Amino acid sequence: MIDLAGKTAVVFGLANKRSIAWGIAQKLHAAGATLAICYQNERMKLEAEDLINELPGASGFQCDVSNDAEIDAVFAAIKEKYSKIEILVHAVAYAPAADLRGEFINTTREGFRTALDVSVYSLIAVSRGAVPLMTDGGTIMTLSYYAAEKVVPNYNVMAVAKAGLESTVRYLAWNLGPKNIRVNAISAGPIKTLAARGVGDLSEMMRAHAERAPLHRNVDQLEVGGTALFLASDLASAITGETLYVDCGYNIMGF
Repeated sequence: MIDLAGKTAVVFGLANKRSIAWGIAQKLHAAGATLAICYQNERMKLEAEDLINELPGASGFQCDVSNDAEIDAVFAAIKEKYSKIEILVHAVAYAPAADLRGEFINTTREGFRTALDVSVYSLIAVSRGAVPLMTDGGTIMTLSYYAAEKVVPNYNVMAVAKAGLESTVRYLAWNLGPKNIRVNAISAGPIKTLAARGVGDLSEMMRAHAERAPLHRNVDQLEVGGTALFLASDLASAITGETLYVDCGYNIMGF
């Protein structure tokens, strides 16, 4: 049994009960971690706070990761409340719907910039805020997808963002290793999250995954949460810079 009692985890990306961030938060909380859970804006606050209240001892914080001032403010508040942290979860991704549903060649400059800013640069930004609070080392994790390395129709600019995210994980792992901070990505199979609903033909994508994956089903949020729990624990103490697939084996298949 993994015991995270005495450790504090900051989780970015809670939107609703379908969020992968929610599956991760539940698993970390069950293992005894103290949770600081971040949601994007006032519009998401009510639903996010209702979920956070289901986890005794967890606290909610509002932070738009595309805004450096908000990132600075949230980590100042976290430092004041907890003094130090050990775990950072980055479960944030966004691209404009038009750039996910059209032809890839018609990706707009603004859509590209937005996707890379929110989905990739934000990992660097929140890591920079977290590292000074990881005084005894720690672990950082983010969420990727198979489209980072293979073409997935309709994933478009988000696939480019995920490729950039996985490269960012490796560079952060190299950069932060001397501080005993590990950085990894979880590449989850498709899940009907708020963000995923923007991808065209999501239902067809999920059907194809379930049909072709060795386990003949799709993954759920709590299974991703279980992998995050492992990465947050001492069992993963020598794992950094990696992308771990949690997709019922889909990624191993040639066709």
